This record gives sequence, C-alpha cells and structure tokens, in this order.
Amino acid sequence: MDISAFLKPMNEVILIYDDQSIHDALETMEKSRYTSIPIISRDGRYVGTLTEGDLLWEIKNTAQFNIKKAEKILVGQMHRLRDYESIHISENIDQLIIKASNENFVPVINDSGLFVGIVTRKTLLDYFFEHNFIVL
Repeated sequence: MDISAFLKPMNEVILIYDDQSIHDALETMEKSRYTSIPIISRDGRYVGTLTEGDLLWEIKNTAQFNIKKAEKILVGQMHRLRDYESIHISENIDQLIIKASNENFVPVINDSGLFVGIVTRKTLLDYFFEHNFIVL
C-alpha cells in the first residue's frame, strides 16, 4: 500500500514557518483549533512540530509575557518538548502505522527532504474501518 494514498498535501495542511513569531503561531492555532501543527522552513524542509504545550511553556518561561514580545520571538527559536518524526514518502505502510499510533499526524518528506504533507491518524483509521480491517 502506498503512503501517498493517505497523504494530505502541503497546500492543504495548516502549518507554521520557523521564521514566524509566537504571536503568529498563537493566531494560527486559535483559528484552526489544532493542538499541534508542523513547522517548516521557508525552503520547504520539515523542522518539527509545534504543540499547545510548547507555546504554554514558552509563555511561562518568558516572564512578563506580552503580545508585543510574542511578535519578536520566532517559532524556530523556541524550545520544543519533542517533534513528530517524519517519514519518507516511499516508506512502507507498516512504518506509517507505527508512527501514527503515537501521534495525531505523521509528517511526510520526499527524496529531497522537503515536506510534502501529512498523514493523519484519523485518515488511516477511517480507511481501516471502511475496509473492515478493524472490528469493534
């Protein structure tokens, strides 16, 4: 089974660039209501994953946090607890399922190491339920 069959392409993914501010990240996450989003560089490389917790701890650790200060702190400069590990587009479905079992989404990269999109755990579960691979 091909991973690309489950891929949500980059142009449909809510993401943040590593050179955007915490303020931008807060706005993006508030608007989308997602609890985690991919971070990519302007040249298209997957950098990591930004979570609500990462933002919370950054805000806590920047004493006297204010929105003006948030406009000056870049997402790429933030400490993150951990990043979702990416998977290569040609990887086998077993590896995708293993990664998706631990995360809400799996970032996907191509041969050049560029971010091409994500596969969500929901997409995989929907597929397996629809094809009777999972019985309740």
